[in-house]
Amino acid sequence: MPVRWLIFLILSAKGLAAQTFEASQALMRQYCEKCHQDKGAAGGFRLSRVATEESLSTDAAKWLSLTRRMTNGEMPPKGSPAPPIEAREAFAKFVETSVHARACAAGIQPGKSLIRRLNRDEYAATVRDLLDMHMDIARTLPLDGAGGEGFDNAAETLFLSPLHSEKYLDLAKFAMEFASKEFKSHERIFVVKPGPGVTPEQAARTIIKVFLPRAFRRPVADAEGLPYLDLFRAAQKQGETFEASVLFALRAVLVSPNFLFRVEPANTSPSPRPLDQYSLASRLSYFLWGSMPDELLFDLAAKGKLQDPEILKQMVRIMLRNDRSMGFAERFTEQWLHTRELSHNKAPDAKLFPEMAKDEDLRSDIRYQPIMFFREVFLQNLSLEYFLDSQHTIGTRKLERHFGLKLALRPNQTSQPHWVPLPENSNRGGLLGMPAVLTVSSYPYRTSPVLRGAWILESLLGTPPPPPPANVPPLEDAPGGAAPKSVRERLAQHRENAVCASCHSRIDPFGFALENYDVTGKWRGEEAGKPIDASAELIDGTKFSGPAELRKVLLDRKDLFVRNLTNKLLGYALGRGLTLQDSCTVDAIVAKVKENNYSSRTLLEEIVTSVPFRNQAGMPAPKEPVKR
Repeated sequence: MPVRWLIFLILSAKGLAAQTFEASQALMRQYCEKCHQDKGAAGGFRLSRVATEESLSTDAAKWLSLTRRMTNGEMPPKGSPAPPIEAREAFAKFVETSVHARACAAGIQPGKSLIRRLNRDEYAATVRDLLDMHMDIARTLPLDGAGGEGFDNAAETLFLSPLHSEKYLDLAKFAMEFASKEFKSHERIFVVKPGPGVTPEQAARTIIKVFLPRAFRRPVADAEGLPYLDLFRAAQKQGETFEASVLFALRAVLVSPNFLFRVEPANTSPSPRPLDQYSLASRLSYFLWGSMPDELLFDLAAKGKLQDPEILKQMVRIMLRNDRSMGFAERFTEQWLHTRELSHNKAPDAKLFPEMAKDEDLRSDIRYQPIMFFREVFLQNLSLEYFLDSQHTIGTRKLERHFGLKLALRPNQTSQPHWVPLPENSNRGGLLGMPAVLTVSSYPYRTSPVLRGAWILESLLGTPPPPPPANVPPLEDAPGGAAPKSVRERLAQHRENAVCASCHSRIDPFGFALENYDVTGKWRGEEAGKPIDASAELIDGTKFSGPAELRKVLLDRKDLFVRNLTNKLLGYALGRGLTLQDSCTVDAIVAKVKENNYSSRTLLEEIVTSVPFRNQAGMPAPKEPVKR
């Protein structure tokens, strides 16, 4: 390209940005200035704080906060003139693009290394693998709340409460008592016993020296074992047997902060640095297994090989083939798709759908179908497009009957789930053909195009709609004696209101296309005695009808889906909420995935070799004291 044209394009881009910034200022002056000026500004926020282009860098959090509140309809306040939805969307697009460009100007940067408690699933899995004790103890611990990108492994929410402390003490005692009676667990602990030339204390010292590095998931100095040896001695003085004294000492290991928390050595320098080998081993194992590293990961860490990108990619393949990756698939998928709620407030009404209430095997098959589908996509390195549409699914005899289809299940494939091809025109390809997804995006007693449309926008495309305004009236039933109305007909009352219509026109079309599925995901041709109308039209004029055409619409928007899934997986892998700087990493990962034909394994490989996953941020410089 000639230099003069390059200069022209740069100047044009700067001019366009300046014009857009002026437009954003004009919009805020028109709709926000009344409440946010001078000393009496509402909430203490004055427009002067975001009056310069530089503030898009220096005060990015405030820009994003006001954008979010404007997009959600929280500002301007009720009763005040508000910008039309098109203006709000243009404003949000400008702010997000501008803030993102400035955040990525310095290149990809790692984030902070946060101290995090093992969540209840990670704790149970770690105890299981540490002691070779195959028992689920997770249910005895309190539930962990979701944080970060919507997952319960986010450091922001994993604090230690008094209730947790009490439970950990009980579980440590229980685990050691169980291990003393279970042969495999007993052998895992007692690697040496007192014998000719070996005193009880020498044996205990050796046991502790072998046990601690595995429990703390890193090399342990001899001095760190002394407090536990003291506990052994104290138990011996009380007349306890050798084994009881050892188990008493190891109970304390299971309540140590070094066991309960994932602590990475602090980076005290101002510059980023590579993560140490053992911390990287834990990041990898808790991402793909939800548990402690195995011997192979420990060996690679000891040899200093884990920072090699090719080794990391090879480990992704190895770890996915391990049965422990099923835990990763279950925890990630159920939280990403919200299907955990099926066992709570999203279960279908037992009176209206008695077969779901009575058949525990069917409920289990429905729950595990998206989980096993997720794992198979990555195991087979299939395209990420498979989540939107696929020629295969996870099938069982129960699901076959529920679908009303003939699946290619062999006689020996009766109850266990299997990866099977789908018949032509089955309407069961991808996630949207799965009863778990269709049920969780319905009410327990009826379908909801609004819930299903919002689910697609949020869970698949990463473009959640704003929350509904307050005091939205419920859908009205037909008056007595009148013919019953379909959900689509009843929704028309919301769409008659201009304020409601602006959002419903974005949400409802996706849900209308899924109306052939009932609450439990069964196929139906009628509702309220009338043929299902599954036709829809998006605000851009795109027309489609039914799930098959909806899948094509979503495939046309697959880059939105891939970016959303990348955001979710990266946040889950890092165990924290993503920052502005992380969006630069997401850009790079998505570009690589597209370059590799949307390969699912490429997505995981790029995450574990990314800068944030393999590195630590430097210590920020101390802030200058404020002069008064």
